Amino acid sequence: MKILVTGGAGFIGSHIVDGLLEAGHSPIVLDDLSSGSRDNLPEDVPLYVADIRDAAAVRKVFAEESPDRVCHQAAQMSVSRSVREPVFDAETNVIGLLNVCEAARGAGVDRITFASSGGALYGDVTEPAGEEHALLPIAPYGITKKVGEDYLRFYALQYGLTTVALRYGNVYGPRQNPHGEAGVVAIFARNLLSGQPITINGDGKYVRDYVHVADVAAVNVAALLGEAPRGFSAFNVGTAVGTDVNQLADAVIAGVKATRPGANLPTPVHGPPRDGDLRSSIVSPAKATAELDWEPRVTMADGIAETVAWFAENG
Repeated sequence: MKILVTGGAGFIGSHIVDGLLEAGHSPIVLDDLSSGSRDNLPEDVPLYVADIRDAAAVRKVFAEESPDRVCHQAAQMSVSRSVREPVFDAETNVIGLLNVCEAARGAGVDRITFASSGGALYGDVTEPAGEEHALLPIAPYGITKKVGEDYLRFYALQYGLTTVALRYGNVYGPRQNPHGEAGVVAIFARNLLSGQPITINGDGKYVRDYVHVADVAAVNVAALLGEAPRGFSAFNVGTAVGTDVNQLADAVIAGVKATRPGANLPTPVHGPPRDGDLRSSIVSPAKATAELDWEPRVTMADGIAETVAWFAENG
């Protein structure tokens, strides 16, 4: 099966490409390379460098490749940037999605999976939230993810597509971009490995559900290739375990010490809180386990150790 992965040269998308190849399928990648890299992809995977906000460029990729299914990962992914630049956030996460959906409909695609968000949709939750939890986004990033799900529901009802929203927790792992504002594990690992201090926003008691990228890739492959429910459906992708930033910093510090025994690491410093940050976000993966036969397998300890080792090797 030929599957188009938007954002496929990025952190999560490239791991999905790997998973599709391992499953014997043919991924094609559309990516503007604003945060992704050709180096994340095997040489024989076709890459189209284009912006999803450019409808004509998106249609051209579909016309040339005629994919069977679509995995939509391309997005503006920073909560704080969405607060500063809500128009850019909407152009990418809403108009970009619509360009992909329209091109997919015209090309006869029968299934679309979508990178949504658990925390940004549910608001502050201190216990693992299920998919039935009220959607209460407080930042433009969460608002556009909710609108994206509403459009996918429309395409399912109006045109008979199978559409699947995967509501991610906080994804981490090898290849994560340590630049900018996203990817706290990558930022902490990069800074500590280079002898720089890490900055913890606010009091550090911001709780998140950290899920390893290998598990995220696996649930995307399951939703793309398995027996997904007809119509529109949404699934949480997390571990149901909360970790605050102070605990995360301790885990990354331990990982760096294991990688570089005897290293003299700088003490973490605390900075101001970030705009739009939730205090607590934890999601329950029970529905994905029951309906997609998926569950998270990588423990936090193993995942942090693997991620730190990857950054130590790759710089």
